[in-house]
Amino acid sequence: MPVGIITGASKGLGRALAEALAGRGWDLVLDARGEEALARAAAAVGRYGIRVSALPGDVADAGHRTALVAAARALGGLDLLVGNASALGAEPLVRLDGLPLDGLRRALEVNVTAALGLVQEALPQLRASAAGTVIAVSSDAAARAYRTWGGYGASKAALEHLAAVLAVEEPELRVWAVDPGDMATGLYAAAVPDDREERPEPDTVVPAFLRLLDERPASGRYTAATLVAGR
Repeated sequence: MPVGIITGASKGLGRALAEALAGRGWDLVLDARGEEALARAAAAVGRYGIRVSALPGDVADAGHRTALVAAARALGGLDLLVGNASALGAEPLVRLDGLPLDGLRRALEVNVTAALGLVQEALPQLRASAAGTVIAVSSDAAARAYRTWGGYGASKAALEHLAAVLAVEEPELRVWAVDPGDMATGLYAAAVPDDREERPEPDTVVPAFLRLLDERPASGRYTAATLVAGR
């Protein structure tokens, strides 16, 4: 069975993607900082009869990243790494003139440095897989300028550039930066708590990720809206 690591898997997009992959028979290593929520997610995906290893922790911790990759090795070797864990930098989001620099550092540490650190740990296993794949969950804030989204958007733009360079350096892998679009997630609620506009649930964009895995297009940047629409 194929093996995947999904970070930020206790809720939102990470959990929705975990359940979809479990339904396809993937064995999974799941990460999140919240132990109780992660345990609930692991129980949900375990109902599909797959092997699941749930490791609570912070991806910014090097020891935790090593443990995630070791857990994948114990399941037979890693085929897919989904970097979904993210930090906003400020909750709620604020303009750049008020963005705490420590918050920006946290966003860069989680969204960029830790993401690359996990890739570095995982590369030997991904290279050994016939279908080694890295998915960097990005944002439209990486490509467009939105008020108050500067720190988060800058970190995601940096993540996308790292993904693009990784694709050049590792041509045997598939490396996709995916913009899932607006979703009703805890992250968005923390970012803009006063926004009452209805947004799609995370499971509505999961088909975009599954399409990538099924069709395995060239490495690059993709948007869930385009993939779901079938264009």
